[in-house]
Amino acid sequence: MSLFIHLQTVSDVFKFFQLDQTIHHPLIAVVDFSKVNEQINGETRISADFYTLIFKNYNRNNIKYGRKLIDFQDGSLICMAPSQILELDNDVEESPQMMGWGLFFHPDLIRATSLNEKMNDYSFFSYEMSESLHLSEKEKQILYETITKIDTELQENIDAHSQAIIVSTIELLLNYCSRFYGRQFITRKNSNNSVVVQIEKILSGYFKNNQFTEQGLPSVKFLAEQVHLSPSYLSDLLKKETGKNTQDHIHFYLIEEAKNMLLNSDGSIAEIAYRLGFEYPQYFNKLFKQKTGKTPVEFRSMN
Repeated sequence: MSLFIHLQTVSDVFKFFQLDQTIHHPLIAVVDFSKVNEQINGETRISADFYTLIFKNYNRNNIKYGRKLIDFQDGSLICMAPSQILELDNDVEESPQMMGWGLFFHPDLIRATSLNEKMNDYSFFSYEMSESLHLSEKEKQILYETITKIDTELQENIDAHSQAIIVSTIELLLNYCSRFYGRQFITRKNSNNSVVVQIEKILSGYFKNNQFTEQGLPSVKFLAEQVHLSPSYLSDLLKKETGKNTQDHIHFYLIEEAKNMLLNSDGSIAEIAYRLGFEYPQYFNKLFKQKTGKTPVEFRSMN
């Protein structure tokens, strides 16, 4: 039977890793994994009330997310938002080179700052663990130096500048992660192109076979499941490759189908909207004009 552990506070991190060290700040912690004896007995599932970034070159316990094994042998970074679940098992390997770091910070640390408003922009917190960031040696060093700055600041006496410096350095770290994920999308261009082709084929078939009449409009989640990616990762991948996110791709096929219906049937605008899966015709009208520059009535009368 698996054990479930929920970490509520940053101090719980030190207890979990059995670290006997001074807690410098109640809302943020940096952990050096070379000092951690992380043998876990049995299968363990962990969630937390804070943001987590973990980088490791070696993992003594295998890490899974959604039953997918995460390989840290080459050095990977995983980013977890509050309430996500990490799964560990106790398969043990011996390595003299275990190293890495963890950054754990509570949402309350950034709640009254500009970073709080930007957190939704860091979509990699919604990626699955199997979509972790694989780092080059240079990238590893950049992130390590940034983490070191945070750790050094945490060991200083807290003053009026402490939070601003810590939060701005966290933001710097997250911006580097965004940059490095952008690089990863580029270096995986061949596999990414395959995903783009799959999405186009799925959407084309969905509308060609009139699946929307029975199943409604395809969702971003539905498409992500078809190509075995998280919704956030798929949208970012498509945006990088095509300039359009997943919702934009859905809308493109939707509008093309709407044009066909407007020109090849005598149905009212409301009837066409309902057939396309819209609960409210006015939303169909608004989306159609936004994408084409014309209302459905204007488009039909001009053709």
